[in-house]
Amino acid sequence: MLDLHDQFGEIDIYLFDQLLKGRITPGMRIVDAGCGGGRNLVYLLREGFEVFGADSNPRALEATRYLAASLAPKLPADNFRLEAIEAMSFPDAFADVVLSSAVLHFASSDAHFHAMLQGTWRVLKPGGLLFCRLASSIGIEKQVENIAGRRFRLPDGSERYLVDEPLLLQLTNELGGQLCDPLKTTVVQNQRSMTTWVVRKN
Repeated sequence: MLDLHDQFGEIDIYLFDQLLKGRITPGMRIVDAGCGGGRNLVYLLREGFEVFGADSNPRALEATRYLAASLAPKLPADNFRLEAIEAMSFPDAFADVVLSSAVLHFASSDAHFHAMLQGTWRVLKPGGLLFCRLASSIGIEKQVENIAGRRFRLPDGSERYLVDEPLLLQLTNELGGQLCDPLKTTVVQNQRSMTTWVVRKN
């Protein structure tokens, strides 16, 4: 019998929450936009979801392909593609669920952020679910140092593109989406802040 780690890997706890709520169910097509090494895909691969991914880091993508080959050997290797989020080659309205976990805050500018977001949103079907977790200024507004635009230096020394509640609500409206959950933010000992943004595509 598999233990929890074998079954779920290093899954984001807020993505696990979406599984518990029944919003991500077997038979759905999943695209992990910025899949990295596949930390959020272990359960989905084990349970026979139709899983796809994209990442611009060759080593990370190779790790995801290796993971997929070991857990779901029938999935084609080219389901996992070496490409930027803003230029993914998946068709429009392709996925039932798109995952964007710790990706969008690496945007270098407003234009880059919006290109990444639009590229992510484009591949989502109407009625589909966007699960997004990204760095924000919520709760640490006085601890971050502005560099340029929405680029900030965080107390932990990293530099990130930071969103806030008004921007996420504005983007939800502009995309024609609907919040599935209230925005949820975790502040990590005043060093960084991560917000979970879950949106249904109308």
